Amino acid sequence: QLAQKYDPQKEAELRTWIESVTGQQIGPDFQKGLKDGVILCELMNKLQPNSVRKINRSAQNWHQLENLSNFIKAMATYGMNPVDLFEANDLFESGNLTQVQVSLLALAGMAKTKGMQSGVDIGVKYSEKQQRNFDEAKMKAGQCVIGLQMGTNKCASQSGMTAYGTRRHLYDPKNQILPPMDHSTISLQMGTNKCASQVGMTAPGTRRHIYDAKMGTEKCDNSSMSLQMGSNQGANQSGQVFGLGRQIYDPKYC
Repeated sequence: QLAQKYDPQKEAELRTWIESVTGQQIGPDFQKGLKDGVILCELMNKLQPNSVRKINRSAQNWHQLENLSNFIKAMATYGMNPVDLFEANDLFESGNLTQVQVSLLALAGMAKTKGMQSGVDIGVKYSEKQQRNFDEAKMKAGQCVIGLQMGTNKCASQSGMTAYGTRRHLYDPKNQILPPMDHSTISLQMGTNKCASQVGMTAPGTRRHIYDAKMGTEKCDNSSMSLQMGSNQGANQSGQVFGLGRQIYDPKYC
Protein backbone atom coordinates (compact mmCIF):
# COMPACT_ATOMS: atom_id res chain seq x y z
CA GLN A 1 0.00 0.00 0.00
CA LEU A 2 2.87 2.39 0.73
CA ALA A 3 4.40 1.62 -2.67
CA GLN A 4 1.10 2.46 -4.38
CA LYS A 5 1.18 5.96 -2.81
CA TYR A 6 4.54 6.71 -4.43
CA ASP A 7 4.10 9.39 -7.11
CA PRO A 8 6.45 9.13 -10.15
CA GLN A 9 5.58 12.68 -11.21
CA LYS A 10 6.69 14.04 -7.84
CA GLU A 11 9.90 12.01 -8.22
CA ALA A 12 10.63 13.76 -11.52
CA GLU A 13 10.01 17.15 -9.92
CA LEU A 14 12.26 16.32 -6.98
CA ARG A 15 14.99 15.11 -9.33
CA THR A 16 14.94 18.39 -11.26
CA TRP A 17 14.91 20.46 -8.06
CA ILE A 18 17.79 18.61 -6.38
CA GLU A 19 19.94 18.68 -9.54
CA SER A 20 19.26 22.40 -10.06
CA VAL A 21 20.24 23.27 -6.48
CA THR A 22 23.29 20.99 -6.13
CA GLY A 23 24.47 20.99 -9.73
CA GLN A 24 24.98 17.20 -9.59
CA GLN A 25 23.30 14.42 -11.53
CA ILE A 26 21.33 11.79 -9.62
CA GLY A 27 21.31 9.20 -12.41
CA PRO A 28 18.58 7.05 -13.91
CA ASP A 29 17.70 5.30 -10.64
CA PHE A 30 16.43 7.85 -8.09
CA GLN A 31 16.89 5.59 -5.05
CA LYS A 32 20.38 4.39 -5.97
CA GLY A 33 21.50 7.91 -6.82
CA LEU A 34 20.57 9.17 -3.32
CA LYS A 35 21.40 5.99 -1.40
CA ASP A 36 24.94 7.00 -0.40
CA GLY A 37 23.69 10.33 1.02
CA VAL A 38 26.36 12.43 -0.71
CA ILE A 39 24.01 14.43 -2.94
CA LEU A 40 21.55 14.89 -0.07
CA CYS A 41 24.28 16.29 2.19
CA GLU A 42 25.36 18.63 -0.62
CA LEU A 43 21.74 19.72 -0.96
CA MET A 44 21.51 20.47 2.75
CA ASN A 45 24.71 22.53 2.67
CA LYS A 46 23.26 24.58 -0.21
CA LEU A 47 20.07 25.27 1.74
CA GLN A 48 21.90 25.95 5.02
CA PRO A 49 25.69 26.29 4.75
CA ASN A 50 27.81 24.06 7.00
CA SER A 51 24.79 22.13 8.25
CA VAL A 52 26.62 18.87 7.37
CA ARG A 53 30.29 19.38 8.22
CA LYS A 54 31.58 15.97 7.09
CA ILE A 55 30.49 14.10 3.97
CA ASN A 56 31.77 10.55 3.59
CA ARG A 57 32.46 9.59 -0.01
CA SER A 58 33.40 6.03 0.79
CA ALA A 59 31.50 3.07 -0.68
CA GLN A 60 31.23 1.33 2.66
CA ASN A 61 27.72 0.87 3.99
CA TRP A 62 28.27 2.38 7.41
CA HIS A 63 29.74 5.54 5.83
CA GLN A 64 26.67 5.91 3.61
CA LEU A 65 24.34 5.36 6.56
CA GLU A 66 26.26 8.02 8.47
CA ASN A 67 25.69 10.47 5.61
CA LEU A 68 21.96 9.77 5.67
CA SER A 69 21.82 10.19 9.44
CA ASN A 70 23.64 13.53 9.22
CA PHE A 71 21.25 14.67 6.50
CA ILE A 72 18.21 13.78 8.65
CA LYS A 73 19.66 15.65 11.64
CA ALA A 74 20.34 18.67 9.43
CA MET A 75 16.71 18.65 8.22
CA ALA A 76 15.51 18.71 11.83
CA THR A 77 17.84 21.64 12.56
CA TYR A 78 16.58 23.39 9.44
CA GLY A 79 13.10 23.50 10.99
CA MET A 80 11.40 20.39 9.61
CA ASN A 81 8.62 18.77 11.61
CA PRO A 82 9.58 15.42 13.17
CA VAL A 83 6.60 13.74 11.49
CA ASP A 84 7.99 14.71 8.06
CA LEU A 85 11.38 13.06 8.56
CA PHE A 86 12.34 9.62 7.31
CA GLU A 87 14.74 7.02 8.66
CA ALA A 88 18.02 6.06 7.05
CA ASN A 89 16.86 2.53 6.19
CA ASP A 90 13.78 3.93 4.43
CA LEU A 91 16.12 5.08 1.66
CA PHE A 92 19.15 2.83 2.07
CA GLU A 93 17.18 -0.44 1.95
CA SER A 94 14.15 0.96 0.04
CA GLY A 95 12.03 0.26 3.13
CA ASN A 96 9.66 3.20 2.67
CA LEU A 97 10.38 5.32 -0.39
CA THR A 98 7.00 7.01 -0.02
CA GLN A 99 8.11 8.55 3.28
CA VAL A 100 11.37 9.64 1.67
CA GLN A 101 9.40 11.40 -1.07
CA VAL A 102 7.17 13.10 1.52
CA SER A 103 10.21 14.31 3.46
CA LEU A 104 11.95 15.75 0.39
CA LEU A 105 8.76 17.53 -0.67
CA ALA A 106 8.44 19.02 2.82
CA LEU A 107 12.09 20.09 2.64
CA ALA A 108 11.41 21.86 -0.65
CA GLY A 109 8.43 23.62 0.91
CA MET A 110 10.54 24.73 3.89
CA ALA A 111 13.22 26.05 1.54
CA LYS A 112 10.58 28.04 -0.36
CA THR A 113 9.29 29.45 2.93
CA LYS A 114 12.79 30.58 3.89
CA GLY A 115 13.17 32.39 0.54
CA MET A 116 15.30 29.85 -1.34
CA GLN A 117 15.15 30.67 -5.06
CA SER A 118 15.29 27.84 -7.61
CA GLY A 119 14.23 27.29 -11.16
CA VAL A 120 11.68 24.66 -10.12
CA ASP A 121 8.43 25.50 -8.37
CA ILE A 122 8.02 22.59 -5.99
CA GLY A 123 6.77 22.20 -2.43
CA VAL A 124 4.10 24.01 -0.49
CA LYS A 125 5.07 27.23 1.24
CA TYR A 126 4.42 27.17 4.96
CA SER A 127 2.00 29.73 6.34
CA GLU A 128 3.52 32.52 8.37
CA LYS A 129 2.58 33.01 11.98
CA GLN A 130 0.40 36.06 12.59
CA GLN A 131 0.87 37.04 16.22
CA ARG A 132 -1.28 39.76 17.74
CA ASN A 133 -0.75 41.48 21.05
CA PHE A 134 -3.77 42.99 22.78
CA ASP A 135 -3.70 45.22 25.84
CA GLU A 136 -5.40 44.21 29.08
CA ALA A 137 -8.51 46.34 28.42
CA LYS A 138 -9.05 44.65 25.05
CA MET A 139 -8.68 41.19 26.60
CA LYS A 140 -11.25 41.97 29.30
CA ALA A 141 -13.69 43.31 26.71
CA GLY A 142 -13.41 40.06 24.79
CA GLN A 143 -14.43 38.03 27.82
CA CYS A 144 -17.94 39.48 27.56
CA VAL A 145 -18.41 38.35 23.94
CA ILE A 146 -20.28 35.12 23.28
CA GLY A 147 -19.50 33.30 20.03
CA LEU A 148 -22.41 32.54 17.73
CA GLN A 149 -21.43 28.86 17.86
CA MET A 150 -22.62 28.85 21.46
CA GLY A 151 -26.00 30.31 20.47
CA THR A 152 -27.35 33.78 21.02
CA ASN A 153 -30.25 35.45 22.79
CA LYS A 154 -30.13 38.55 20.61
CA CYS A 155 -33.57 40.11 20.04
CA ALA A 156 -35.15 37.68 22.55
CA SER A 157 -38.11 39.14 24.45
CA GLN A 158 -41.26 38.19 26.36
CA SER A 159 -43.53 39.88 23.86
CA GLY A 160 -46.93 38.17 23.69
CA MET A 161 -46.43 36.19 26.87
CA THR A 162 -49.28 36.27 29.39
CA ALA A 163 -48.83 36.90 33.07
CA TYR A 164 -48.87 33.96 35.42
CA GLY A 165 -52.42 33.02 36.40
CA THR A 166 -54.04 34.87 33.49
CA ARG A 167 -57.27 33.33 32.15
CA ARG A 168 -56.77 31.58 28.82
CA HIS A 169 -59.38 31.05 26.14
CA LEU A 170 -59.98 27.55 24.71
CA TYR A 171 -60.46 27.65 20.95
CA ASP A 172 -61.82 24.74 18.92
CA PRO A 173 -63.47 25.51 15.54
CA LYS A 174 -65.01 22.02 15.38
CA ASN A 175 -67.15 22.72 18.44
CA GLN A 176 -68.08 26.23 17.27
CA ILE A 177 -66.04 27.94 19.95
CA LEU A 178 -65.30 31.54 19.06
CA PRO A 179 -61.79 32.32 17.90
CA PRO A 180 -59.44 33.93 20.41
CA MET A 181 -59.38 37.65 20.93
CA ASP A 182 -55.82 37.76 22.28
CA HIS A 183 -52.66 35.75 22.85
CA SER A 184 -54.05 34.06 25.96
CA THR A 185 -55.68 31.25 23.92
CA ILE A 186 -54.47 27.73 24.59
CA SER A 187 -54.33 25.11 21.83
CA LEU A 188 -56.13 21.80 22.22
CA GLN A 189 -52.79 20.09 21.61
CA MET A 190 -51.90 21.23 25.12
CA GLY A 191 -54.90 19.39 26.57
CA THR A 192 -58.32 20.60 27.68
CA ASN A 193 -60.80 20.09 30.52
CA LYS A 194 -63.79 20.79 28.28
CA CYS A 195 -67.02 18.88 29.25
CA ALA A 196 -65.44 17.70 32.52
CA SER A 197 -67.94 17.36 35.41
CA GLN A 198 -68.43 15.69 38.78
CA VAL A 199 -71.53 13.75 37.81
CA GLY A 200 -71.79 10.48 39.75
CA MET A 201 -69.08 11.40 42.25
CA THR A 202 -69.95 10.87 45.90
CA ALA A 203 -69.36 13.41 48.58
CA PRO A 204 -66.45 12.74 50.92
CA GLY A 205 -67.53 10.46 53.83
CA THR A 206 -70.57 8.93 52.09
CA ARG A 207 -71.65 5.57 53.57
CA ARG A 208 -71.12 2.66 51.20
CA HIS A 209 -72.17 -0.95 51.73
CA ILE A 210 -69.37 -3.49 51.50
CA TYR A 211 -70.29 -6.80 49.87
CA ASP A 212 -68.01 -9.82 49.99
CA ALA A 213 -69.29 -13.37 49.35
CA LYS A 214 -66.31 -14.94 51.11
CA MET A 215 -67.04 -13.08 54.33
CA GLY A 216 -70.77 -13.88 54.25
CA THR A 217 -71.76 -10.27 53.82
CA GLU A 218 -75.20 -9.99 52.24
CA LYS A 219 -75.71 -8.13 49.02
CA CYS A 220 -78.15 -5.33 49.67
CA ASP A 221 -78.81 -3.59 46.36
CA ASN A 222 -77.25 -2.51 43.08
CA SER A 223 -75.36 0.27 44.81
CA SER A 224 -73.13 -2.28 46.59
CA MET A 225 -69.53 -2.33 45.46
CA SER A 226 -67.14 -5.25 45.21
CA LEU A 227 -63.88 -4.94 46.99
CA GLN A 228 -62.04 -6.12 43.87
CA MET A 229 -63.62 -3.58 41.55
CA GLY A 230 -65.10 -0.49 43.14
CA SER A 231 -68.00 1.48 41.69
CA ASN A 232 -69.88 4.70 42.24
CA GLN A 233 -73.04 3.41 40.52
CA GLY A 234 -76.15 4.71 42.23
CA ALA A 235 -74.14 6.95 44.53
CA ASN A 236 -76.07 9.84 46.05
CA GLN A 237 -76.15 12.01 49.12
CA SER A 238 -79.28 10.43 50.56
CA GLY A 239 -78.87 10.08 54.32
CA GLN A 240 -75.67 12.12 54.26
CA VAL A 241 -75.02 13.90 57.54
CA PHE A 242 -72.19 16.39 57.86
CA GLY A 243 -70.52 16.94 61.21
CA LEU A 244 -72.46 14.21 63.15
CA GLY A 245 -71.47 10.82 64.39
CA ARG A 246 -71.97 7.89 61.99
CA GLN A 247 -72.78 4.34 62.96
CA ILE A 248 -70.59 1.57 61.59
CA TYR A 249 -72.63 -1.48 60.51
CA ASP A 250 -71.19 -4.93 60.21
CA PRO A 251 -73.47 -8.03 60.33
CA LYS A 252 -70.73 -9.93 62.15
CA TYR A 253 -70.94 -7.76 65.21
CA CYS A 254 -74.38 -6.09 65.03
